[in-house]
Amino acid sequence: MVVPPPCRPLKLTNLLKPYVLKMHLTNKYVSAQVVHSPTATVASSASSQEKALRSTIGCTQDVAAASKIGKLLGERLLLKDIPAVSVFLKREQRYHGKVKAIIDSLREVGVKLL
Repeated sequence: MVVPPPCRPLKLTNLLKPYVLKMHLTNKYVSAQVVHSPTATVASSASSQEKALRSTIGCTQDVAAASKIGKLLGERLLLKDIPAVSVFLKREQRYHGKVKAIIDSLREVGVKLL
């Protein structure tokens, strides 16, 4: 008699955190995007390189620009009915400066962070 291998249940973290916030910060620009991890597609993104934002931001590399990028990304997420996002920080990224500005402005708009 052959015993079938045990079935592993789905990882609960994959079900709870399908949308992941990823940030890319350079000396010139700030960009952030939300990725739908099961399908590996970009759900929404915002960057200081966009033509519509360049005229309103002024400086594209400071903390104020990062907070405006976070607000714009949060508004775009709420338009697409994405209420919650988990945050992915790289090893060199700390919750300070531009990273803090993006995350805090997402919270102000109404996006929940997991």
